[in-house]
Amino acid sequence: MSKPDKSIDPRILKSAKEEFLSQGYEKASLKTICANAKVTTGALYKRYKSKEELFTAVVTPTLEALNEVADNRRINFETVTEFELIEAWNMNNDVMLWWFKFLYSHYDGFILLLSCSQGTSFSNFTHDWVEKMSIYTYEYYLEAKNRGIFTTEISKTEFHTLLSSFWTTIYEPFIHGFSWEQIENHCQIVCHFFNWYQVLGYTR
Repeated sequence: MSKPDKSIDPRILKSAKEEFLSQGYEKASLKTICANAKVTTGALYKRYKSKEELFTAVVTPTLEALNEVADNRRINFETVTEFELIEAWNMNNDVMLWWFKFLYSHYDGFILLLSCSQGTSFSNFTHDWVEKMSIYTYEYYLEAKNRGIFTTEISKTEFHTLLSSFWTTIYEPFIHGFSWEQIENHCQIVCHFFNWYQVLGYTR
């Protein structure tokens, strides 16, 4: 029995990524993807049952990287210090720039999720990602509140609204095609714009 040609897979994924970035999911053509990858539609369908399954394969590395970062930032109530709970809300340029660098390193996948996923199960990515980060970040807030560090009462719904605003300032530079230099300048503005300490009722 002949072995499947694994050299085809990277060509399909590369071609698919380019087509999805250019046309968006809904207008993307599997015929064009196959033509540019120099494979038959039969070869594609042996590997991916549908266009959405192919799109999922293209964005999976970015999703896995995002989820790994988010999961690694979950709070350990037994070991987290008061200093860590306070510093988690410090709008430090280096910390914010880390996020932008990380997302920039996954630029194409992030753009696909933000701007090209309409018609897929990822069409609500911006909301779903904020929802996930709200759950994790709210844990930090509650622990700090319980320890008397913060004084402001904020509901989960209101917190989600605040995080939506925050993450929009991260999404938008990618959506509008900012250069890296523009993103660096934008990062400084975002750090000045958000004062979480004031919002949460903390005084140094």
